[in-house]
Amino acid sequence: MFDSLTQRFEIIFRKLRGHGRLTEENIGEALREVRLALLEADVHFKVVKDFLEEVKKEAIGKGVLESLSPGQQVIKVVYNRLVSLLGEREGKLQFGPSPPSILMLVGLQGSGKTTSAGKLALYLRKQAKKESLLVAADVYRPAAIEQLKILGRQLDFPVFAGDGDPLNIVQEALSFARSEDFDVLILDTAGRLHIDQEMMEELKQIKTLSKPVEILMVADAMTGQDAVKSASSFDAELDLSGIILTKLDGDAKGGAALSIRAITGKPIKFVGMGEKLDALEVFFPDRMASRILGMGDILTLVEKAEEAFDRKNSVELQKKLRSDSFTLEDFKNQLQSLKSMGPLDQLVKMIPGLSRMAPLGELESDNSEIKQMEAIINSMTPQERRHTEIIDGSRRRRIAQGSGTTVMEVNKLLKSFAQMQKALHQFSKGGKRLGGFRLPMPF
Repeated sequence: MFDSLTQRFEIIFRKLRGHGRLTEENIGEALREVRLALLEADVHFKVVKDFLEEVKKEAIGKGVLESLSPGQQVIKVVYNRLVSLLGEREGKLQFGPSPPSILMLVGLQGSGKTTSAGKLALYLRKQAKKESLLVAADVYRPAAIEQLKILGRQLDFPVFAGDGDPLNIVQEALSFARSEDFDVLILDTAGRLHIDQEMMEELKQIKTLSKPVEILMVADAMTGQDAVKSASSFDAELDLSGIILTKLDGDAKGGAALSIRAITGKPIKFVGMGEKLDALEVFFPDRMASRILGMGDILTLVEKAEEAFDRKNSVELQKKLRSDSFTLEDFKNQLQSLKSMGPLDQLVKMIPGLSRMAPLGELESDNSEIKQMEAIINSMTPQERRHTEIIDGSRRRRIAQGSGTTVMEVNKLLKSFAQMQKALHQFSKGGKRLGGFRLPMPF
């Protein structure tokens, strides 16, 4: 996800930090490189133009150029503008005053509507304690009805698939949902390979009949600007309430994610992060901006950990974070636990410092890098795991020999762990408070 863009930003910002003093000239040079990086990432040219104008206006201000760390200040400006571009805050799902709340999913064929319907139902059950009725309103593609039924069986959700035209099916589904006291009714509507007036007229009729509280456009992130164009067309006809961006985990460029909200004015509410049925995440603009800039996403990682492990383990982890007692032994345990929290290449990117340590593509296939890190930690004494500062040159050589690695690889692990400790210290001591935690400020 955003791999090439993240790498480009890291190179650009490394150059900025290398300047003890910044001028309009070297800021201008950096912004030209940012412009090229965004265009190569397939971000809409108008979005790039507006984005850079805002960044430049703020970055060449007196407060930035005369600060003690102007490079860091420019990076902070870019981060803040990215957050603004992506939507400032998460777009929360709306529910009606009385059940069932109608959620209408629209989009082109192949965008992932049917799978997203199942994922959304599962998310609502787990996070909002709401039970959903899935409605197969796509009568033109028989595979869509069968696919929804299979998802319903897998997730233990009822699927309403009536006879006749889509309007009759929706009307009957509404009556059934009310009589059975369902909290939510999710409409899986028909798509086409291309936008046409016949499809739009049918969707308008379904909207008029069902009066949905949410009309969510399901768009494939990997189609880039085509997804943005489609979203604009659907919005013009239906007045969308938000976007579900699918296949974001496979989108190396990021053009759709960075353009779609700016062009349509509608928030990205959810993102699909994999094929598993629980791989649907709420879209947080600040967390996504942090990932794009290579700063990790500790908060999402902790939330995933809380879902994957019992409360006792979560409380213990929080105590360690607050007391700065997170050791290499804990680090090893967390690495072992990562496997149950999702694809490793995605999770590693959430940990500041660790994301630069390995070729991430290899992590998902054979876990070789994880095994190597575990071997290095296992070759340390208990005291070394608790107090890494005592690991001098001779200890590093012994650890490398015992783990079948090199001193350079031991050094890389220790450096990454030190960076991680620093980020976790920030997480527990600084920034804004959320519940029992303080959010890490990226600068």
